[in-house]
Amino acid sequence: MTRTIGGDAAAVSRLEKIFARPTAVHVQSMLEISTGLTMARALQVVEQKRLMNSSMLGEMQFLLSGAKQLRYGKHKKPGYSGIDGARKMLNDMIFESLSKYDAEIAKCTDYYSRQCGLMEICRGQIAASNYVAANSRMLILDSQATINKCEADIPETKLELKNHNSKCKNELKKLNSRLKIVMGDIAVMTMILKMTDCETKLLQTSKLTMLHCKDACTGKTFVKFNHKGLQHQVDQLTSSHSQGLLKTTVQDLFEGCESMEGVEFVQVAGSDYQQPVVNKTQFNNPPLPRTAVPGNPCTDPDKGAPSAADKRAAKCTIKKSPQCYKLQSRFLSIQAGIQDERDGLLDDISKLEESCETTKNTLETVIQNDAASLSSSQTKLAVATEKEAGAGEMARTTTKEHSAYNDDLLKQMKTCSGNYINFETELCALRKIRGELYKMKGSGHSAFFADCEVSKWEPEECSKKCAGGTQKLKRSVLTHAAGGAKCLPLSAMTSCNNGPCPVNCKISSWSGWSKCSAKCGGGVTQRLRDVKQAMRHGGTPCGETSEAKACNGQSCEKDCELSAWTKWSSCSKDCDGGTLKRQKFIKVPAEGAGKCAGDWHEDRLQYKKCNMDRCKVPDITKALKCNKTMDYILVLDGSPRSGKKGFVAQMQAANNFIDAMSGPGVTSIPNIALVRYSGPRTWSGISKCTGKGGKKKVDPEKDCGIKIVSHFEEDMKKVKSLITGLEFRKGSKLLALALLTAKAELGLGRKTAASNVVVFLDGAPLSIRKTMLASRVIRKSARLHWVVVTKFAPLKDIKTWATRRWQENIVQVQKYTQLQDPQTVTHVIANICPSRTPKLKMGRP
Repeated sequence: MTRTIGGDAAAVSRLEKIFARPTAVHVQSMLEISTGLTMARALQVVEQKRLMNSSMLGEMQFLLSGAKQLRYGKHKKPGYSGIDGARKMLNDMIFESLSKYDAEIAKCTDYYSRQCGLMEICRGQIAASNYVAANSRMLILDSQATINKCEADIPETKLELKNHNSKCKNELKKLNSRLKIVMGDIAVMTMILKMTDCETKLLQTSKLTMLHCKDACTGKTFVKFNHKGLQHQVDQLTSSHSQGLLKTTVQDLFEGCESMEGVEFVQVAGSDYQQPVVNKTQFNNPPLPRTAVPGNPCTDPDKGAPSAADKRAAKCTIKKSPQCYKLQSRFLSIQAGIQDERDGLLDDISKLEESCETTKNTLETVIQNDAASLSSSQTKLAVATEKEAGAGEMARTTTKEHSAYNDDLLKQMKTCSGNYINFETELCALRKIRGELYKMKGSGHSAFFADCEVSKWEPEECSKKCAGGTQKLKRSVLTHAAGGAKCLPLSAMTSCNNGPCPVNCKISSWSGWSKCSAKCGGGVTQRLRDVKQAMRHGGTPCGETSEAKACNGQSCEKDCELSAWTKWSSCSKDCDGGTLKRQKFIKVPAEGAGKCAGDWHEDRLQYKKCNMDRCKVPDITKALKCNKTMDYILVLDGSPRSGKKGFVAQMQAANNFIDAMSGPGVTSIPNIALVRYSGPRTWSGISKCTGKGGKKKVDPEKDCGIKIVSHFEEDMKKVKSLITGLEFRKGSKLLALALLTAKAELGLGRKTAASNVVVFLDGAPLSIRKTMLASRVIRKSARLHWVVVTKFAPLKDIKTWATRRWQENIVQVQKYTQLQDPQTVTHVIANICPSRTPKLKMGRP
């Protein structure tokens, strides 16, 4: 605590008046002393102060006694003539007392100025120490809060990391176990494909019978081969996915029959199947006594397998060699399905590993940051505690120093006050004696003496603004001496501005923002800065040393806010059943764990039927005309499941589509490209096309059946002639390669025209997953439309491949013969070629 002189400001003011000794105070003091001062007391003062030696004092007493006799006219004594000398002596003594009195005032006021400056320094130091201590306390509390939070958060985050790692480990273990099984099934299927490859050099040829059997006990159906090696490999298919593919893929081979015979089976070089070597141990023990055996109820000679009668009852014999390709095709589909499962698992594993690693790194970073914050806060706590203790000790030490200065000042105040009174008493005594002596000249004398009087000191500019400077003092003569003491000096030098200079505050830069006090629901984060040097003596203040702001104000569970419904859009189709669309947009995002409907959820997107009438076509033998400038890529199925007749029907549909883009009434310029897709019939060919066939260069058309029949062409006659020249191919469907080929072709289209890819599909593509991935690539730059013969096509998957909304991007026909109907192409044109593009009409929010 800062102490003031005498305890309060009033005492300081009184002390300052005493030191300064104004003229009015001096005159009043002199008057009070003179009133009660007798001649005897005056002589006593002179004697006590030793202003005169004994001889001078005796002579003065003699003169004063003689002056008394003369005043009453009794007699005159010698020595009257010495009165003028005594007066002169007294004037000199008065001058000397005035000089001492003036010097005492100068000394006391200078001491007062310097002492007050020292005390001001102490008070400033105490205030600064208190401010630093308070700031240090704030840093201490902040560090303690951070330490407490980190000590609570680190174990919690470590436990979360431990649980996360354990969960990821278990999930990855499950996926890897499934992957291991699937990889084993792929190896098995690879061996089966090698064993049944129809175009590989034959080492062994035999007739293969495939049976569609039913377990008498469980009622489940299964596929069985009469060849031990092949059946051994089939039995090694472990995963339920592989077994399901085997059952469903060959299902159609048994339509109308229970077995398939006559397929050539080949066992290729490199087959790793071997007949097991059985070593039987020979026993020759004597027989034990026979025990009667109960009757056996299991009398089925076929032991649960299909009986010969069952086989003859529904027997299907396929003896032509092309059936080998049919079986190979089914095995290829199974292999592709298992590979899709593998790729999906690999993708899931990769995503899970990435997600787990990201979360792991995030949690580890949080732990590291908390640990660093904990260590830093502990260091800050130690520094702030030390600083607070140092500031407190400094304040206590400085308070003691200030108290000592204050005691010295009070002591000096009493000394100066006493000296002032003593000098004033001397002056009164000397002036009393001088007055009495002067009256010895006789009656009629006024006894008036006028000492020289000077003005107050007028200070010039101080050499320094603070921290102690010097200045010159000047004063002038107000009244010249008239028989009295001469004038005091008119100039002097004194100290000035002894108060300390202002010290501006110095603070460090802001620390980083602390962790938010809450993860959601509204918390507080703050940052601090340390005081390097506190403000003192009227310097620039420090300003704010702490800042706080709200953080994580989002509600822990607040759903998003949606805008009002837009107005209904225009109809997406001119005829054949279109839709109106309206939707809502996110007005305020979800906060914390709040929910928000997706872009395609019915809460944000709604459709309504419109233009449900059939398209009116002037000539029913032709398709609806399209009079809109767009680019088209037709992706044609070169190996439809329905065979050559289905291929012919598809070509007719393609020609009908081209006719819809040209002819009378069409003013737009169409731009069409053609891609024909097929695929190899055997495993060796598929392996080559999918990048596993070795270092030999692959011809997309010759080896894989992918052909760019025509790049973008505006001559429709030329395009139709190219379609007419296409031939049916037997093989699989590498549709994913065809879609990627179409994607590359899109780069050659017109920049000002919308792009459309129309895919014809009769049957299932070899790889469902790869087709899905390729479709996603296409949809980023073009509208993907499908014309599907649904009998053998995976319609459920196709709905996810087509551009949304699938209802307006898929045209379904039940039989291939419907492809030839112009109405089918009319459905396609109605979907992708409305007279105007529907747009949303924004409503009021």
